[in-house]
Amino acid sequence: MAIKRLFIANRGEIALRIVRAAQALNIETVVAVSDADRDTAAARLADRSVVLGPASAAKSYLDPRLIVHAARESGCDGLHPGYGFLSERAILPRLCSAQGIAFVGPEPDVIDALGDKLSARAMAKAAGVPLVPGSECVASAADARREGDRIGYPVLLKASAGGGGRGMVIANNRDEAEAGFHRASAEAVAAFGDGTLFMERFVPEARHVEVQLMGDGKGQVVHFGERDCSVQRRYQKLIEEAPCAAMPDHLRAQLHKSAVDLAASVNYRNAGTAEFLFDVRRQEFYFIEVNARIQVEHPVSEMISGFDLVQEQIRIAGGAPLSVAQDQVKLSGHAIECRINAEDPARDFLPSPGRITRWDPPTGDGIRLDSHMSEGAMIPPFYDSMVGKLIVHGETRAEAVAKLTDAIDRFTVEGVPTTLGLHRAIITHPDFIANTIHTRWLEQVFLPDMAAKAA
Repeated sequence: MAIKRLFIANRGEIALRIVRAAQALNIETVVAVSDADRDTAAARLADRSVVLGPASAAKSYLDPRLIVHAARESGCDGLHPGYGFLSERAILPRLCSAQGIAFVGPEPDVIDALGDKLSARAMAKAAGVPLVPGSECVASAADARREGDRIGYPVLLKASAGGGGRGMVIANNRDEAEAGFHRASAEAVAAFGDGTLFMERFVPEARHVEVQLMGDGKGQVVHFGERDCSVQRRYQKLIEEAPCAAMPDHLRAQLHKSAVDLAASVNYRNAGTAEFLFDVRRQEFYFIEVNARIQVEHPVSEMISGFDLVQEQIRIAGGAPLSVAQDQVKLSGHAIECRINAEDPARDFLPSPGRITRWDPPTGDGIRLDSHMSEGAMIPPFYDSMVGKLIVHGETRAEAVAKLTDAIDRFTVEGVPTTLGLHRAIITHPDFIANTIHTRWLEQVFLPDMAAKAA
């Protein structure tokens, strides 16, 4: 049954994005807020807001029972988790199901299976999807040495339950494999409560490429092209593009098929992203993981497809079939997104909460801004520092880069430092323009050059 009142269990720009998508579908909205977020743009635009608790995320946005209780008490029959927070925790859809609330996302068992990287690798292997050469569970330092010798160095130790770069260590030899095992396991236990590790061949100059998927839960899956997310710092994405201009068309078709086959094999429901490493030198791609939620960078896929992914999420959660077949998805042009954070790149990206005294964003054809900020808005110190996403679309990559450069030049933010200047420097760098970057380029090439020039 179609959702009539949607509970939004998130904050910031994604909460505002979901409110607008629901309103376009004539669905009432209730936004969950912490004490620190009472006066945010999403809270003002929604039909109603509900205060979960104090500013601490642990006592508000990260309490699944509190969230589902608030959704039920506010009369909601649907719940959208956004991204981050509880969006990939299976307990949330299980609690929703127990209360008769439609969860806007995958089934909990699928979330559990895909959230464990070893389980996800097994599912990908069963679906015939290429994997990075690697191991099963690495249970000891001796295992790490043995598997590293077998795979061939360099290797990457990874937490099975991990994400965001935590529990990941590169080892270049046997000694580093042993030391890396202890470090990665300790990080994984601290971050996820699970020290299980596995090992993969490390690809030094890889591209991070991911495919946007949407499934109906009955084996039907469509894709909306791929995104290149190779500009990263500490495994966190800064800039995303669609499509991956470095990938030849024959590999692109194989990539899309692999992603769709994997999602279809588990009857995937709602939005998800299959992530891959693209080894440019070998001209091979390998499965990494599935993110079982909408992603921060979904707007670039929307820009090249003309499709509203969040509205489709809500429709599917309400029991509707996919509204589009694969042959109806027409991808055109090139889109680029930069994540604008309230951080100071000159001070090792120190978060900079405070009040925005001037907010004057660019407008124009092919320019989109997803943000909850405005002049006078307060950036609290309790959450992620992202204040918005600037997205542009052009007919070609070169046109998109030029349009983004101009848009950043016309974007004025005062009151707090932001990463806008950093983004401009990145996209005007010769390596970015020539599209010869890789996942370690920012940290190995760009940031050291920037530090040397500042010295």
